[in-house]
Amino acid sequence: MIISAEISYYPLTDDYVVAVHTFIQRILDAHASVEVGKMSTIVTGEHEVIMRVLTEAMGELMKKYASVFTLKISNSCPV
Repeated sequence: MIISAEISYYPLTDDYVVAVHTFIQRILDAHASVEVGKMSTIVTGEHEVIMRVLTEAMGELMKKYASVFTLKISNSCPV
């Protein structure tokens, strides 16, 4: 099943640019379709792949930085 996830990431650190870049790079490494915007990133791909990558990337970053993520996930909204 194909899903789309709209993600906003707010690392609570002065080094936020590195944290955001790391998050986006982890998603790109999964070969998902990624559309980076100014306020959020939209990731589209197979449900299992997207959820695995998000779980791993978010967990890695939350261990390193205080973080706030907002997500919207859909299997029915065109991107």
